Amino acid sequence: MQKPKLGFWDIWNMSFGFLGIQFGFALQGGFMSRIFQTLGAVKDEIPLLWIAAPLTGLLVQPIIGFLSDRTWSSRFGRRRPYFLVGAVLSSIALFFVPYSSALWMAAGFLWILDASINISMEPFRALVADKLPDSQRSYGFVMQAFIIGIGTFIASSLPAFVSMLGVSDQAAAGVIPQSVKVAFALGALVFLLTILWTVFKTKEYSPDEMAQFNGETEDDTEGMISSISKTYSLIPPTMLKLGVVQFFSWFAFFTMWSLATPALTESVFQAPAPVASLFDMTNPTQLADFDVQNTAYQKAANSVGVYMGLYGISSMIFALLLTVYTSRKRINRKYLHMACLIAGGLGFLMMNYITNPTMLIVSFSLIGISWGGSILSMPYAMLSSSVNPKQMGLMMGIFNMFIVIPQIIAALGGINWTSSLLGEGAIHAMTVAGIALVLAGLSNFLITDKNAITYQMKETNE
Repeated sequence: MQKPKLGFWDIWNMSFGFLGIQFGFALQGGFMSRIFQTLGAVKDEIPLLWIAAPLTGLLVQPIIGFLSDRTWSSRFGRRRPYFLVGAVLSSIALFFVPYSSALWMAAGFLWILDASINISMEPFRALVADKLPDSQRSYGFVMQAFIIGIGTFIASSLPAFVSMLGVSDQAAAGVIPQSVKVAFALGALVFLLTILWTVFKTKEYSPDEMAQFNGETEDDTEGMISSISKTYSLIPPTMLKLGVVQFFSWFAFFTMWSLATPALTESVFQAPAPVASLFDMTNPTQLADFDVQNTAYQKAANSVGVYMGLYGISSMIFALLLTVYTSRKRINRKYLHMACLIAGGLGFLMMNYITNPTMLIVSFSLIGISWGGSILSMPYAMLSSSVNPKQMGLMMGIFNMFIVIPQIIAALGGINWTSSLLGEGAIHAMTVAGIALVLAGLSNFLITDKNAITYQMKETNE
């Protein structure tokens, strides 16, 4: 028995909650380093402060994947309960993050925020595979990428937007500006509302229906630990090869999220974050000098957020084109993924030579092609064609290892060590990101599974 093909609005509704998830990720990725710097962190400390995010994913994703595979509620379905719980917790964490008064508090909120987002995110990936026949999965994952692009642009631009409305960018030493606080509060609201839209607008197939689609009749009652352990031993070769691509891809993007703000405010905008301990705050002249430098940094950080948001616009446009194309025709996932990743790598590499901030439009547009047109869709489309449908949630969770491990390595010194080989400036981290993304693109030559590369559509009378 074949799963019926779904129409545009069905796929849109089941993907719409990703807008909120991306609000959370974009605010986290675009502004956590700014919060850390405002609270006194220096450049080399920032990657380690970010380690909570990938560590949380490493622990949470396989567990949530396993549990969501075995959850069923006649009212809320299989994946939707996790969307809802994650949305409530994420919204609370998003609201309170910018009220942190110390680095340890901000890092703790990042830990809670990332764990909560992870509860919602991976079941969303599994939902596409649950609901769509294989012939529509590229379409479904690209639709998610399109919505993610919208969320990236809007969320990344929120602090600058609320600043334009008159909300202040000025703040005392160690205090997060009001513009950031308002932006995070708006993000929390959007996160919750969009998840609720998907929860109430999407229906899921029952376990009996899924068994019929997959040609299976037996229930899997194996325990969580043994099931996860066994699944690790049964990881398909395609997942391992995609893991190499994922390693370099996510090393690059973690580098961007953690260090783009210090790198670009320093190198392109010539407005690095002032170090409060170097100023005598009891001296009116030095206090005034700090306020001038801090305000310049906060405004430059707003601008970096806007430019980073452009990778959301670029990814949205590219994903829209792919959505239209993949709804009608097959694509070669391997070569598309390769080309997009290399384009993003070139976007990072050119940052080292930018003196005019407007040129960041080109850089982040290229990065957006790799993000929305590739990283957010092609690996999952390829993976979903090569794993057991009964274990889709668990497999998606385990696949997350290849996302979080490179981030952990980057946070534990990988970024600082590799960028130090090129020089002292923070901008060299962007060069490292570019090299990593080019290597990710070339690693696609490892993928040889024809069904993963291009789904072979079959005629059926069912």
